[in-house]
Amino acid sequence: MVMRPVTRKVPGAGASLQAMGSVDYRLARNLVVSQVRRGELSRLQVCDAHPELLRAALGAGEQSGELCPICADMELRLVSYVFGGRLPAGGRCVSSSQDLTKLASKGGDLYCYVVEVCLNCAWNHVARAFPVRSG
Repeated sequence: MVMRPVTRKVPGAGASLQAMGSVDYRLARNLVVSQVRRGELSRLQVCDAHPELLRAALGAGEQSGELCPICADMELRLVSYVFGGRLPAGGRCVSSSQDLTKLASKGGDLYCYVVEVCLNCAWNHVARAFPVRSG
């Protein structure tokens, strides 16, 4: 299960808003995809997922329900990494909300990054990031 930021209903807003500090990288993603489609970037420049990221996507990733925007041959997988002071420099890959809750319960400032990955062409891009808080 990929962790998602807490959503809150803001009175009078008419829509749920993500928790403060959440970042959505769709605009940056759309720019890269459009540059590939216009020929300004090659597939080799954007389809460069590290082997460890591909392994994590295969073992701990969640289906996104969306086809890869580059090859359109395979559904993207979402991989969540948590970073914080008590964690290894490379962060920790989490595969369930229980893993995230366990990390958050120990306290400290944690931040989760969700990366979309294509196992076919090795496209990868940060999809969103959000702070992890206990409670």
